[in-house]
Amino acid sequence: MSSSSTSRGPGRYEIRLQGRLGDRWSAWFDGLALTTEDDGTTVLRGEVADQAALHGLLQKVRDLGLPLVSLTRLGPLDPHITRKESS
Repeated sequence: MSSSSTSRGPGRYEIRLQGRLGDRWSAWFDGLALTTEDDGTTVLRGEVADQAALHGLLQKVRDLGLPLVSLTRLGPLDPHITRKESS
């Protein structure tokens, strides 16, 4: 099976979890933006450096014991958008 090099490099992802996480969890998830939805899910969005980092995030989801609802690659990084810095 062939895979393009862009799928291994940095990209933007959305990870949807069943359950609610507070904003304080953003740092634990490598600074991804964290949003709680009205349907009882939490959405993590942001830049992921590579596939190894993505697998690390999924391991953290597993360790929390929250069901994974979906994982979506949002597309390649826009070079004009920078990662949100923590305050």
